[in-house]
Amino acid sequence: MKNSLLTAALIACGLIACTEAANVGAASQPVVAAAAPAVAASAPLVTGLPDFTALVEREGKAVVNISTAQIRRNAGNQQIPGLGGDDPFEFFRRFGFPIPPQGQRPQPREERAQSLGSGFIVEADGYVLTNAHVVADADEITVKLGDKREFKAKVVGSDARTDVAVLKIDAKNLPVVDLGSSEKLRVGEWVVAIGSPFGLENTVTAGIVSAKGRNLPDENFVPFIQTDAAVNPGNSGGPLFNVRGEVVGINSQIFSQSGGYMGLSFAIPIDEAMKIVAQLKSGGKVTRGRIGVGIQGLSDELAADFGLKSAKGALVSNVEPEGPAAKAGFKAGDVILKFNGREVEQSSDLPRIVGETKPGSAVPVEIWRDRSAKTLKVTVGELDQLADGRSAQRELKRDRGAAESLNKSGLTVRELNPRAAKELGIKFGLQVTNVEGPAARAGVQPGDVIVGLGGEELSSFAQLEQTIAKAKPGSSLPLRLRRGEAALFVSLKLPSKGEE
Repeated sequence: MKNSLLTAALIACGLIACTEAANVGAASQPVVAAAAPAVAASAPLVTGLPDFTALVEREGKAVVNISTAQIRRNAGNQQIPGLGGDDPFEFFRRFGFPIPPQGQRPQPREERAQSLGSGFIVEADGYVLTNAHVVADADEITVKLGDKREFKAKVVGSDARTDVAVLKIDAKNLPVVDLGSSEKLRVGEWVVAIGSPFGLENTVTAGIVSAKGRNLPDENFVPFIQTDAAVNPGNSGGPLFNVRGEVVGINSQIFSQSGGYMGLSFAIPIDEAMKIVAQLKSGGKVTRGRIGVGIQGLSDELAADFGLKSAKGALVSNVEPEGPAAKAGFKAGDVILKFNGREVEQSSDLPRIVGETKPGSAVPVEIWRDRSAKTLKVTVGELDQLADGRSAQRELKRDRGAAESLNKSGLTVRELNPRAAKELGIKFGLQVTNVEGPAARAGVQPGDVIVGLGGEELSSFAQLEQTIAKAKPGSSLPLRLRRGEAALFVSLKLPSKGEE
């Protein structure tokens, strides 16, 4: 954990609730302005505190607990910690325990890794919404209703970019939540969250909407709702309600230095989520547009330099060669003011607006160039699909050690997407996401792309995995890397026996 609050890790969780201000419950005493007796008391801005009992009784029935299981197959000849050596029975021999006859070894065994989350029913015939990360990499998904009935669920569709997933259970006449509008939500409104923090089902917390349209690091497609409703691990995917009992968000993340609640919780606006749900239900995936530009925000100083009266818009920092924007005549230094008639207030608006545009559409784009406004027409391309939550997490599972042979190298990798590989001029690459041990000592850095083994081009994850598995303990492997525009070799020395 980093010490700085601004760089604290975003921990995936979920459970927050948004509610609109309501004059419910016992009124508080009016606040009288401290003034001379002749001055009338000012009218109170807050006249009472809300009572959430009716909301919880009515809407809580449609909130569900989601448990998932992952099946992991482990080798049976692992060493006893602290003893080393090749004989897995050395510990038992030392202390006189019976051991299997010569030649017999423990067989590989399966282990179940379980996790918990939350969700809510949106259609009476069994459609459930939750976070993509809740069901990612799950081999089994169980949905538990408020009346304690349990159902096996299947994933209809999952979108890792917005962290939205749709599940289906085989049930009828289920209670459903009422859906509201996150667009109409106002900062300062009361909100309620219902979910299963740490597996504690039907837990209710309340707070207010702290902010809207929050942009989080590496999150370009979701204008998050920020609240101060208490949420913790296990609340992921739970609903965020306003005081009318309408869902206005899906609880997704918290900002934390400890892994627990620190007063900053984030929910996916329900308006954005339902756009994703419609695509997932119709085709099982989400299609997004792209135009191939790099952008940054405008400061007041930059706006003045470009002759703009305000810092609204997205400044184009680079244009992808042969991309849709390049073909339409975009240049670095252009400021995008409107896209397809929609104003771009800040740079973070553009990825969402472009992403919502149907690929193949020819749309007008208003730009600022040479101190005057111009209109270009761009044909929107299709954004390379990230793997959905399930397959993306399977990739991460492999990264973290489904292949034990890769573990001993200290490398954590993921497959480079086709567009990034094309930009590097390679057919295939494995991007390094984390290094430790041998890989760190060899000088490999996160962000490096492994493109070859010695003089051989890398063509698959399996090729790297098998090469490391076959290498003798203590031997070295020459890895060919791409680091930005530079290409280089590093010598990866594998641990000797007893060092693994």
